[in-house]
Amino acid sequence: MLEEKQLWEKAVSFHGHACGGLTIGYKASLYAMELLGLTFSEDEQVVCIAENDACGVDAIQAILGCSVGKGNLLFHMRGKQAFSFYNRGTGQSVRLVLREKPKGMTREESFDYYQSREPRDLFDVKETAIALPEQARIFDSYVCEGCGETTGANWIRLVGGKKLCLDCCRNYDRFHV
Repeated sequence: MLEEKQLWEKAVSFHGHACGGLTIGYKASLYAMELLGLTFSEDEQVVCIAENDACGVDAIQAILGCSVGKGNLLFHMRGKQAFSFYNRGTGQSVRLVLREKPKGMTREESFDYYQSREPRDLFDVKETAIALPEQARIFDSYVCEGCGETTGANWIRLVGGKKLCLDCCRNYDRFHV
């Protein structure tokens, strides 16, 4: 396994700069590795459900190999600095929720605060509230008869006998006409 300094450098390189938000995801990744015995996920062995789409998610991608494209990084948008991690191999999971930091810090002070703390001092460890998602599916594709663009079967609607993508299909909603 890479040393913590190398993991930090990998996260910074992926994200583009060092910041407090990236540090949150970095520390969450380290803690999840410790608690669940995780390493970089070549496929879908490690799953992360992030409750935000902030900088820290980039650290999780770089360090743990969770990505939207592989289907092992999912978003359950709640605006919280909270991350659920799953180890498919062991069935173990954990939800890490960032504790509140002291008030009135500048950006620089906040960065230094997160950098100087151990992961266990930053996060509350909770049980995951969402069941481990199934592995990513591969869907058949169809050409939309409206725009001509190829679309996954799960996102095609039949309207008047035509296969239409979500952009070409008007949703049925009696309350918002």
